[in-house]
Amino acid sequence: MTSKTERSPTTALCLPVTDAAAIYQAVAELHAGNLVVFPTDTVYGLGADAFSAAAIDRLYTVKQRAADKGIPILIAGADDLWQVVRHVPSFVSDLIARFWPGALTLILPKRPGLPPNLSANDGVAVRMPDNDAARAFIRAAGGAIAASSANRSGQPPARSAAMALDDLGSLVTVILDGGPSPQEQASTILDCTTDPPRLLRQGPVSLEALLAAGIGSH
Repeated sequence: MTSKTERSPTTALCLPVTDAAAIYQAVAELHAGNLVVFPTDTVYGLGADAFSAAAIDRLYTVKQRAADKGIPILIAGADDLWQVVRHVPSFVSDLIARFWPGALTLILPKRPGLPPNLSANDGVAVRMPDNDAARAFIRAAGGAIAASSANRSGQPPARSAAMALDDLGSLVTVILDGGPSPQEQASTILDCTTDPPRLLRQGPVSLEALLAAGIGSH
């Protein structure tokens, strides 16, 4: 009998994210080393076990992503941050209080012991999505999932389960359908390991909003 980790399905199962049994099945696939697509508050995410180097390698391969581009981690709650980071500067605590859950990804000092292929440096990108179903899935998986946008590099990010199925349906095992995504763009990325912090990607959280929150003073 073929194990889940060896399975290469012709087409992924597309299941409603609101179904508890679907969440359970998606978590089982994730923990078996497979990839799962799920909705977030921005675009759909392509998720892998954040603590498995082999699963993260698979995510890089499916995404056709360059090895020097790190894989972000999505968390279910603020306490889960400590699973993946070792230090949170005081100004970052203010940003978390203001913008999380939401479309702001923060690069913070990486906790020792994480898979080295999550990032090529000492930082790790972390975000808490403003989507109840996404956080329920992440919580059921243990509180943290390595996730990038659900598309191959150079292609538009999936904004629906159907888009993800068209692009990735033969490369993932489960797609959790949460309807159309509310955003056309991925999250804003702020590198908080530099002084001052550095905006790496403009997204739904604007530079003006970040400056108003006081990042320019750090």
